Amino acid sequence: MSIKPITALALALTVLACAPGMAQTVKTDLYTVTDGYKVDPDTMKGFRTWRQAACDRCHGANQEGMVGPSLVNSLKVLTKEEFVKTVRDGRLEKGMQSFGTSKTVMDNLDFLYAYLKGRSDGAITRSKVEEFKPQ
Repeated sequence: MSIKPITALALALTVLACAPGMAQTVKTDLYTVTDGYKVDPDTMKGFRTWRQAACDRCHGANQEGMVGPSLVNSLKVLTKEEFVKTVRDGRLEKGMQSFGTSKTVMDNLDFLYAYLKGRSDGAITRSKVEEFKPQ
């Protein structure tokens, strides 16, 4: 039985990513994360928006829920469109306020989504991130 080229490549990348002293980078269309907490500038804007809007008051400092639901879990099933609608319009019946009039949130909604999606995907392994500094 032979190993398919794609399987061999995936195996090689996994081995390299796990090698001591080597940075592990996850790059998607939404975000780039190195070592689980160093993020690209746009994803950093999303983290800053999270902090400025004080979303942690309801969703917890680690996005794992308190009064509001866990966003780590919710973003596994919510589409981006559903996320945008929820943030923009709120869910008043569930206690979620609308951020549609918040210039900061609305101007950075794509970045906020990227940050939270990175947390939900497991690529961002801790809630507090740092901007990736090119070497």
